[in-house]
Amino acid sequence: PPLFLPSSSSISRVGYVWLGVERHACRETGRPAPKARPTRFSGRAGGGARTREPPPRRRGRSPRPLSPPLLSPGGAGRGRVCGGQNKLVFKPDLTLEEVAAKNPQVHRGRYHPEECKALQRVAILIPHRNREKHLLYLLEHLHPFLQRQQLDYGIYIIHQAGSKKFNRAKLLNVGYLEALKDENWDCFIFHDVDLVPENDLNLYKCEEQPKHLVVGRNSTGYRLRYSGYFGGVTALSREQFFKVNGFSNNYWGWGGEDDDLRLRVELQRMKIIRPMPEVGKYTMIFHTRDRGNEVNIERMKLLHQVSRVWRTDGLTSCIYKLLSVDYNPLYTNITVDFWSGA
Repeated sequence: PPLFLPSSSSISRVGYVWLGVERHACRETGRPAPKARPTRFSGRAGGGARTREPPPRRRGRSPRPLSPPLLSPGGAGRGRVCGGQNKLVFKPDLTLEEVAAKNPQVHRGRYHPEECKALQRVAILIPHRNREKHLLYLLEHLHPFLQRQQLDYGIYIIHQAGSKKFNRAKLLNVGYLEALKDENWDCFIFHDVDLVPENDLNLYKCEEQPKHLVVGRNSTGYRLRYSGYFGGVTALSREQFFKVNGFSNNYWGWGGEDDDLRLRVELQRMKIIRPMPEVGKYTMIFHTRDRGNEVNIERMKLLHQVSRVWRTDGLTSCIYKLLSVDYNPLYTNITVDFWSGA
C-alpha cells in the first residue's frame, strides 16, 4: 500500500471522521453495567507478560446517551456539570501530597464513579522519564477532568530506567501488557506527559474506530500539526490495539512511532476519528529536548517498512525486564529496563 508520510498534504485513503459533542461516559445507577468480555491468552511477551487475545466483537446497538452527568462526590469541582473549557493554572510549588489530598477517592490511581455505572473501564498509559514536574501538573488536572466525565479509570506511569535512548512506543506496549494483568480494560488512552486537556467534553473513552484526541495545542495555535497527525493522546480499544499488534518496538529517540501506528491502523482499514477542533484542545507544558530523546534519524526508513514488519514487530515481540511495580495513591508506577538487544 502507498505510504503516507507527515509531509504529505493528502488525507489517508481511509480518511478521518469528526465526532459530535457528547457529555457522558456512564449509565445511571440501577441500569445493568456491560458485562466483562471473556479473555483468551495466546503467546508470551518479555518479563513474563502474556498477550491477551480478545474475543470476537459482538454486534449490537450502543447504549443510548443520557443527560450530562454531575461530578462524582469529592475531589475538585464538587457538583460541577461536565460542560466545557477549563482554565489551567500551574503552580510552581505544587506537591504530590497536595494533589493526592484533592483526590481522596483515588486509590493506587484507580477511581470508580459512585452514582453511575461507567460504560467502559479506561486505562491511561503515560510513558515517563525525568519529567517529574510535568507529571505532577498532568496528574493535578487529569484526575478531576476524568472524574467530571464519570469514568471508571486507572492511571499507569511506565518509567524507563537506565540510560538507553527513550522508547515511547515500547513503553506503551509494556503499559498495555502490564495493565491487563490488573484488569481486563476496555479502552486504552496513550498519553504524553506534557499535554493537558482543556475541555471536559473531550471524552476519554473509546469508539468504534481509533480516536485521536489532540486536534490542537497552544504551541501550534490550536491547529492540527499536519493532516495525518496521530500523536500526543490517542484512544484505542483493547481489540483495536491488539489488532494492529500495538506499537513498533524499534523507535529509539524522538519521532515516527505515532505515524507508524497510524499506518498500522490504515492497513487494517480502520478510520481515525477526532473530536471537534473546539473540543480537542490541549496545553503543552514547555520543555527543551531531553537528553536521551534526540531526534530519531532512522524514523523515515522504519516508516517505509511498516507494511512488511507490523505482524512481527509489536506486542508479539515486546521484550523487557520488569524492575518494579509500585503503587502511589495517584497512579501505578511500572519501571522497566530495555537492556542491550531488548
